[in-house]
Amino acid sequence: MTYTIENIGTLLQNVNNCVQQQLALPQQTVQHLLFDSRKIIFPQTALFFALVGHTHDGHHFVMEAYQTGVRNFVLSQTSATYFALPDINIVVVKNTLLALQQIAAHHRQQFDIPVIGITGSNGKTVVKEWLFQTLRKNYYLVRSPQSYNSQIGVPLSVWQMHHEHQLAIFEAGISQPQEMARLSAIIRPTIGIFTNIGEAHSEGFVDRRQKVWEKLQLFTHCQWLIYRLDYGIINELLPQINPKCQTLTWTLQAELTENSPDTHLFVAQKHTNYTRIYSQHPQTQGIAFDLPFTDEAAIENAIHCCLVMHLLGEKPQQINHELKHLQPIAMRLEQKAAINQCLLINDAYNADLNSLHIALDFLSQQSQNTNRTLILSDILESRKNDSLLYQQVAEQIHQHHITRFIGIGERIFAHQHLFADINAQFFHTTADFMAANLHFSQENILLKGARYFAFEQIAALLEQKIHTTTLEINLDAIAHNFKVYRQHLPPDTQIMVMVKAFAYGSGAIEIAKILQFNKADYLAVAYPDEGITLRKAGITLPIMVMNPAPTSFASLQKYRLEPEIYSLSHLRAWNSWAKQNAKRSLLPIHLKLDTGMHRLGMEAQDLPELLAFLHEQKHSKVISIFTHLAATDAPEHDQFTQQQLHRFERMYSQITEILPYPVARHAFNTAGILRFGQSYPYEWVRLGLGCYGIDVTNTLQHELMTVGTLKTYIAQIKTVSPDETIGYNRKGQIDSVSRIATVNIGYGDGLSRQLSNGIGKMYVHEQLAPIIGNVCMDMTMLNISHIPDAKEGDEVIVFGEQLPVQQLAKWQNTIPYEILTNISGRVRRVYFRE
Repeated sequence: MTYTIENIGTLLQNVNNCVQQQLALPQQTVQHLLFDSRKIIFPQTALFFALVGHTHDGHHFVMEAYQTGVRNFVLSQTSATYFALPDINIVVVKNTLLALQQIAAHHRQQFDIPVIGITGSNGKTVVKEWLFQTLRKNYYLVRSPQSYNSQIGVPLSVWQMHHEHQLAIFEAGISQPQEMARLSAIIRPTIGIFTNIGEAHSEGFVDRRQKVWEKLQLFTHCQWLIYRLDYGIINELLPQINPKCQTLTWTLQAELTENSPDTHLFVAQKHTNYTRIYSQHPQTQGIAFDLPFTDEAAIENAIHCCLVMHLLGEKPQQINHELKHLQPIAMRLEQKAAINQCLLINDAYNADLNSLHIALDFLSQQSQNTNRTLILSDILESRKNDSLLYQQVAEQIHQHHITRFIGIGERIFAHQHLFADINAQFFHTTADFMAANLHFSQENILLKGARYFAFEQIAALLEQKIHTTTLEINLDAIAHNFKVYRQHLPPDTQIMVMVKAFAYGSGAIEIAKILQFNKADYLAVAYPDEGITLRKAGITLPIMVMNPAPTSFASLQKYRLEPEIYSLSHLRAWNSWAKQNAKRSLLPIHLKLDTGMHRLGMEAQDLPELLAFLHEQKHSKVISIFTHLAATDAPEHDQFTQQQLHRFERMYSQITEILPYPVARHAFNTAGILRFGQSYPYEWVRLGLGCYGIDVTNTLQHELMTVGTLKTYIAQIKTVSPDETIGYNRKGQIDSVSRIATVNIGYGDGLSRQLSNGIGKMYVHEQLAPIIGNVCMDMTMLNISHIPDAKEGDEVIVFGEQLPVQQLAKWQNTIPYEILTNISGRVRRVYFRE
């Protein structure tokens, strides 16, 4: 279906959302909807929506988008500057988000095909992806990319619909009332799935009943709704929302079917590596399959898929076959260190045009190496003509500036002529590629393939062979947490994020990149070397160095780093160096004041000499003045914190009186932002631990996402009799026959010996297992006698969402900072996006 910008303007007029139009090129085609000026790939056919949120305003990026080549805009604010731009098409509306949703809703109405809408507390993305796996052979279908289920994600998902599609699957998630009604108007599902009712995303609702009521709004016009009868509240509320909706319910509990004979009773028999599931309902007799999973969530998700297939008319034999071969869903895109200074982005779980586009966007954001390599398998999940399909792949390769392309598979091999102007190599099979023994060095490599091609072999070949213990870093969580704090600050407050000490152990380069992408204002490091590393990695944000030695001043200037000046002797050394080396522009500095911390900083008695320096200064410019508060997270010391703040304000006033320009103030760390920020609205704040998912005040902890998960594995399990001991110095005492697991982590990895002898615990099979004996350099022993299912090779969580790092800090009698920053360099960091 083809739209022009004139069509878009007329549509928005018809729904009473259009205020004004200026269309220099009214017949310009619109194919891509976008709201992020950093992700512009096809500017000629893009329509940019200037979305306005709590902490961002898309109108600030209109000029950036225009300079990239975009000419079609939907705005809610007018500016003579915009209207004066050549060849620009502008549609001014009352609400840009509503306009995006209205356009998507109109687009949806052009199609008369089955549309499956999925909501629930958990499992939406898994059910969607499993339906894709089971139905793709019989339908050319479109689905939500990744977890595009929000007020913005749903319109972008629906916009993908084209005339050749036979089935659509979209997921919808909400966090507060009134949201689902908008998504329902966009998706308009004919078949609904309510996956389950849990506690996830409950914060925005009064109670469970309100949450279910709001989620059910998705099915206002649904013909069929599939759900588990165990959630009785759905039975109660659905008739009030859509009395005409037919239901297809199921349960594993026979007693629930006594008053509901239409409900499909399933039996789930768990075995070691699979679950035998079969139906006892007359309509679904013959459905019996071995699900290759044993967890309760997978059983629930699989039965939902089973009933969708039944409703669509699939035969029991086909249902059994497809569900037996379900594959686990990779919910994230992983980024790992690879051989020869390469960076590996592993998305080798599916291959289709939409997910390829998303993965290439992520690849484009990585600046560790300038060379970008794509290894791509045949795209099996498409019914497009192969020539058209691989022509579009070639276009994406060009648009994303890929420097090396490797295609694997018979179909892509047959169409290699479409890649004639690209540095490309082609192989019939994964085995052929492995046998070729290609060389990779200093490249950012995206691995993108359908499961059939077993690209995990390539990943194993390319990954750096290092310690099996890993620290998994969720980059989306960093972005989310940053935005949470942004929302709790005035819009004009600038945020300086602390990335010192290897970004609290998480990896400074990767964290800095995601912060730069999400528009952080400043970064701060402890020493010049940390800042130099970031500059060499392509970080362009301003960077303050908190402890620069005078011998490093030349390096600061070379790499555009800004020093903290914290003493009179430091000031004199800087002044002497600046006089000789300052060029035409003033050199930026930040002044540190000591108001009671008594670590670094100039005190009140230092002000006369400081003021004299500033009065005569011709080589430097003060960017900010700040102090360090000693106890913002300790209410018992609030009076002292107030004293520090009063001292700071007096000193700040004296300094700024003689400066002919405004200077920013900052005093608050993560805890201070929440506890004092409203009373002292300074121009900047310094965000540290909160960005990494830890709120020591517990004010926002429920809103934050876990960033780091430290994982290891069981290397060996022994059965030990009570007359034996475990570990060095025979410290591990037992009083009965015990199962002891040795795991691959020790104090050489940063696990403190203070956790020895039962003080610390780890998370195994959803249970806590105490450390027994002393923590060794490379290994630690756990008592798993109460966890009979544990076996060698099983995953062990040292800290993460299930076992917060704060708990480890409490056991160790320390603070989370120490736990995070002590994780050694030999622990592999694995970065991923949800």
